[in-house]
Amino acid sequence: MPEHTFLLNGKPVTVDIEDDVRLLWVLRDVLGVTGPKHGCAVGVCQACTSHINGKAFNPCAVQVKDLEPTDEVTTIEGLPATVGRDLHPMQEAWLEYDVAQCGYCQPGQIMAAVAKVRQARAEGREVGQADLDEIRNICRCGTYNRIREAVIAGAKKF
Repeated sequence: MPEHTFLLNGKPVTVDIEDDVRLLWVLRDVLGVTGPKHGCAVGVCQACTSHINGKAFNPCAVQVKDLEPTDEVTTIEGLPATVGRDLHPMQEAWLEYDVAQCGYCQPGQIMAAVAKVRQARAEGREVGQADLDEIRNICRCGTYNRIREAVIAGAKKF
């Protein structure tokens, strides 16, 4: 089987797996990283949202062969290390605003929110309501109002 190497949460990993296996299955089934959730497997629900090189992406829609050895994949498990803390400020905001109900979508929601804040800042502005409208992760529990409040609060802390 082919070998695929990339960075995962700051550490190099190598897996022996077929080229066409989706990264979500590599993360969950091969590497044991269960933060990215399986929802739809076609990039629609965005429960698996993670970061690749600092930008949001859906590992269910990416084949492992598409990764380069220098690509850095960050999942919810590795997010706190990006700020050198036990919890990322966005995770702290999630707790403060009591966002989660079932919690299934929350890792993807948080990862999408952090990426959106970073994008806004790279454009020289703070995250606004229009940015929040662009976060398209599906939450079956419907905690969207608390999610939006937590994103704004979390953005002020990092």
